[in-house]
Amino acid sequence: MFDRTFTVRRATEEDAAALAHLAEATFTETFGHLYPPEDLAAYVASAYNENGCREALADPRMAYWLAEADRAPLGFALAGYCKLPVEGLELGAGELRQLYVRSAYQNKGVGARLFDAALSWLESHYSPLYIGVWSKNLGAQRFYGRYGFAKVGEYGFPVGKTVDREFILRR
Repeated sequence: MFDRTFTVRRATEEDAAALAHLAEATFTETFGHLYPPEDLAAYVASAYNENGCREALADPRMAYWLAEADRAPLGFALAGYCKLPVEGLELGAGELRQLYVRSAYQNKGVGARLFDAALSWLESHYSPLYIGVWSKNLGAQRFYGRYGFAKVGEYGFPVGKTVDREFILRR
């Protein structure tokens, strides 16, 4: 049972390695069973590496948040300008790009606190707001729906040779 107090803070460049490791671990925990091992390994190596995290941390159009308990990372959120394939994308649109929580800490308020921090920052920098979510992740769709996000489109998200159907949500 998770009964420890956790904190959510804006991540800094010093967190790049921890964020890369956490991103790889949480993506693998959440979606690893969907892909052939070689596709998964290639994807996480390219998508969740320390250099990529460092670049995002240095980009003023982007922001990471990190949830921790006793200095151990529990989850993270990444927000910034919208890069989703939205037809007629509005100038100034923002996106919650990633929100992942270690499986042992899901449904314990960690994701909600991370999302609240990212959403507050997004609202002060961008409008409208978008989120891409896996079409079969009904829990995430319900969660984002409670915040007023609704489906406005779909696209294919490649992980190696596998292409997932993703929904585009807008608020």
